[in-house]
Amino acid sequence: MLGPPPGTRVFLACGVTDMRKGFDGLAALVQTVLAQDPYSGAVFCFRGRRGDLLKILVWDGQGLVLVAKRLEKGRFVWPQAKDGVVSLTPAMLSMLLEGIDWRMPAWTARPTATV
Repeated sequence: MLGPPPGTRVFLACGVTDMRKGFDGLAALVQTVLAQDPYSGAVFCFRGRRGDLLKILVWDGQGLVLVAKRLEKGRFVWPQAKDGVVSLTPAMLSMLLEGIDWRMPAWTARPTATV
């Protein structure tokens, strides 16, 4: 999985986000709920109700990029807060994207070998 370069600011939107939202809906959440600028180049992460779907919104200098990832097993580890924002390092985001608990690195679901 690709990760952001070192020094990139990463924000997790606490709580549950409606995963039907696209570019404009998530950018509006960044502005209103997180009180951040969606065009700043920072990475903004949102998680769905079940916890297995993650959407990432980032401005790359030319346009907004929206990335979605769904885990086949396990859940993305997310803060317990109902609202607000949590800041992560790019290394913590890389662990989160791999399904590893970024607070205490360990697999949430071990991959199984295929025969």
